[in-house]
Amino acid sequence: MRKFLVSVGFVATSFFIVLPLSAAEYEVEKGDSLWKIAEEHNTSVAELKEINELVSDVIQTNQILQIDKEITYIVERGDSLSKIAKEHKVTVGDLKDWNNLETDLIIIGERLTIKQQDKGKEEQQAEGKAENQKETPKASEPKVAKQAAAQPIAEKKQETKQAASSQNGETLTMTATAYTAKCNGCSGITATGINLLENPNMKVIAVDPNVIPLGTRVHVEGYGEAIAGDTGGAINGNKIDLHVPTKDEAYSWGGVRTVNVTILN
Repeated sequence: MRKFLVSVGFVATSFFIVLPLSAAEYEVEKGDSLWKIAEEHNTSVAELKEINELVSDVIQTNQILQIDKEITYIVERGDSLSKIAKEHKVTVGDLKDWNNLETDLIIIGERLTIKQQDKGKEEQQAEGKAENQKETPKASEPKVAKQAAAQPIAEKKQETKQAASSQNGETLTMTATAYTAKCNGCSGITATGINLLENPNMKVIAVDPNVIPLGTRVHVEGYGEAIAGDTGGAINGNKIDLHVPTKDEAYSWGGVRTVNVTILN
């Protein structure tokens, strides 16, 4: 039976907020080898030796080996999964898998697990590709054929860029009402799972997902930056409902207003 333990270390950085560094540990069993352990844990012998400061491939039964490392990142204002993934050289899919996220929605103060990538293995693969390219020269192709193949790719990239820019920064004119989670019979839990009773000052708007997708960050005139994190039976088309902490603030909104809503991402 495999045995796993957890140890804790610390890491510091001036670029983002992290919690203590942790490493999954493995207790060596009879018949184990570095190669076998590396294969089972999707890493490399070189990485295991580097993490554990081993000078040889010899390991002993009951020896404790660190397998991988991870950090806990605390979401800040303005963060998105794509931004965090880019900063840490991982993919959005990785972040969602590691944190069991079903959508791209993240909340300020939320803790995300980010696993360090196996740099040694990636470098070995890159070196292997470079060697293969050197040893296997490509047959020459007509210049005209290359240009013809490249043109559709360039056009496709340009179309994708234009499509993205047409969404980000777009401003919609909408009618807005205000609501509070502190009411009789209200659960305080939004359609995306945000607990507004525990986060009363969080700026969340209810939207029609066909107009503004859930998880979208927006700026609402007279309200500020918010996240599209809820829905409502009466919220259809160009209509939104703004969450405020108290009933008094909901009354102060004064019923229905016409506001400009700018899509941030």
